[in-house]
Amino acid sequence: MGDHKEQQPVRVGAAVRRRRRALELTLAVVAERSGLSVPFLSQVENDKARPSSGSLEKLADALRTTAVELLAAADPACSVDVVRAEPAAEGDFVPRTRSLVRGHHQLHASEFTGDHDAGREYQHRNDELMYVADGAVEIEAEGRAYRLGRGDTLYLTGGVRHRWRATVPDTRVVVVAVAEHIEAVQDRSR
Repeated sequence: MGDHKEQQPVRVGAAVRRRRRALELTLAVVAERSGLSVPFLSQVENDKARPSSGSLEKLADALRTTAVELLAAADPACSVDVVRAEPAAEGDFVPRTRSLVRGHHQLHASEFTGDHDAGREYQHRNDELMYVADGAVEIEAEGRAYRLGRGDTLYLTGGVRHRWRATVPDTRVVVVAVAEHIEAVQDRSR
């Protein structure tokens, strides 16, 4: 079993849809600008058709971007990526941050070991989950204090101001968040 990332064709549909919606354009408008048909564009957005390089260029022009940018924002059709743990040296208690996901994906995950800048306040655009793998932390969110121990989680919706600090040596916190480039749907009507 190897540690590799399986190379698969990319799914550009979600990137096209995100860009079109960000510009508040309908499929009909993009079709008119690109010279491509609405049914074809719908198939592209639903990953039922793969545009040729020429069609992708036309589509990118209609969306005021480049084919390279659309491909960079595309989702891999399927992938498997293993990120191995880094062995710590004996007595190594230096605070560390380690990314648990490589590349440009919809989720971002990091592992924080030890203490970090407790005075730094965070406010992320999208939702976030904090999981205490070992140790304990104190988290201040929107003026309230929370104490979390091993196995506890804290969920923060996008926009919540917060800061945290480790209260026990060798604390490990895993933070999983919706990536900043994702336009999260906000349903605040509940």
